[in-house]
This record gives sequence, C-alpha cells and structure tokens, in this order.
Amino acid sequence: GYQMQSLFVGAGILLAMGSIVLFQKIFGAEVVEGADVVPTWMYYSFYVGGVLSITTVLWSVLKTPEIPPSAEELEEINHDKSQPIGARIAKPFAEIASAIRDMPSFMWKISAVYLFQWYALFVYWQYITPLFMKTMGYGISEAASQSAQMSLTYNIVTMVVALALVPLTLKYGGKKIYAYSLVGTGMALFTIPFIENSLLVLAPMVLFGIGWAAMMGIPYTMVSKVVPQERRGVYMGILNMMIVIPMGIETLTFGPIYKYLLGGSAINAILFAGGFFIIAAILAMRLNVTAEESQA
Repeated sequence: GYQMQSLFVGAGILLAMGSIVLFQKIFGAEVVEGADVVPTWMYYSFYVGGVLSITTVLWSVLKTPEIPPSAEELEEINHDKSQPIGARIAKPFAEIASAIRDMPSFMWKISAVYLFQWYALFVYWQYITPLFMKTMGYGISEAASQSAQMSLTYNIVTMVVALALVPLTLKYGGKKIYAYSLVGTGMALFTIPFIENSLLVLAPMVLFGIGWAAMMGIPYTMVSKVVPQERRGVYMGILNMMIVIPMGIETLTFGPIYKYLLGGSAINAILFAGGFFIIAAILAMRLNVTAEESQA
C-alpha cells in the first residue's frame, strides 16, 4: 500500500513536470536580455497547480467513503462533544504529546535519518535550477526547463521501480534497501554538477528515482510494523512532521551555510546535499527493530 503511494506520487509529479515542459512550448520562454522576467508559462503553472490542489482536496473529502465508527468509538465521540470547547481543541495536541513521549526508539532513529534526508532534498529542489545556470550557462527559463526534465526522469523511474521494491524489501529487509537507495541518491548528486551535457545529466536521475521510490514507501512500511496499531494514525502524522521539520530547519539555517561556508556556489550546495544523503544512509543502517517493538 505504501509503495502504491510512492507510485502515485511519482505519477503526479511526472504529470506536473510534463505539463511545465508543455506550457513552456505553448506560452513561450519570454527571455528578455538583461532583464529578470517571470515567464508567462510559470504563471500558468502556479494557477493550474492552485486549482488542482483545491479540486483534488475537495474531491477526496466529498467522494471518499468513511468506515462508520464502532459503538465504542461512537461513545467516545459523543463524550468528546459534551466536553468544553477548550478541552476538545486541546485533546489532539495532548494526544500528539503523549505519543511523542511513548514513541518507539525506532522512530527516534528514523527521525535522525529524516533530518539529513529531507534537509538534503530541500537543498536539491532549491538549487538544482541555479546549478544549471552555472554549469550550463542557461538563463532562468532554460535552467527551469532542465530541472523539470530532471524531475520528469526520476519520477518515471520511481513509477517503474516502486512496486519492484516490494519483493526486494521482503527478501533483503527494508533497512538495507532503504540505506542503499539513499547512497545511490547521494552518488547521483555528486555526479550532476560535473556533467555539462543536457541529456547525459539525466542519467543520474535513475539512481535518484530509485531513492525517491524508497523514501516515499519503505519508511512508512517499517514504522507501521513497530507502532501500536491503535495509535498508527497519530504516529503516521508524527512521521510526516519529521518531513516538514527538517525543511523548516533548512530554511532557517542553509542561507548562512550557503553564503559563508559554500561560497554562494550552487555546485557546492548540490554536493553538500549529496553528503547529507550519505550520512542519512549510514544512519539508516541503525534502523533495527527490537523484540519489544516487533510485537507492537
């Protein structure tokens, strides 16, 4: 199920990246010599994305059937409704705090992996376009188009390998497949800055796509096996928090790192992200499940 999620995430991004390339051909690049101009195709991309975000959320809310609550769950819901509004608002936060206090050691280990993994991914997404402006001498529109082709390539790979990772994970274990995939992603980032050919630079995206498929599926599968099943929902929510927190940290910290330690170089930024993926892979090898956790 989680690998199917990975497959559909890849399919959605594939469609998005293909649309960007299509919009660029339809609406034109609008490159003006010596001027910083936001191309029309980029405006359309944001507008279409906004409409689709709202539409798909509404579709999910209105069309997805919910399993009716059991008598016990219904009793709890009615009890909550009788409580003061302040208590009702505070309850989810109290539940999250309680779940964090009781969180299995496995999830603390995966939070360390996520810190480096998602920090590195955010750096990649932010600096891959400036990288092509440096290494290939592209303008902003050409560089953005090349970045879209990179995403297009690795998401095609993600769609192809997402389900293939299931038997590999069953045979070799999620920890090893996950760690090896992170190493491959790091190696991809180490090679990209040194390739100046617009076609050859797509080759490392094969490794990146395998890594992306693993990142979007395997951790969820591993966590679902070690957390108490009655609290799976809240722990999956906490796992998603472990995604956005590193992104927030990156937003606050990477600016000075980029300016003072990396010399304001997009090349160094991508290499830095590759190093973080290797650290994440090393930490992933620590993702052992204790006997107590395996019985959760």
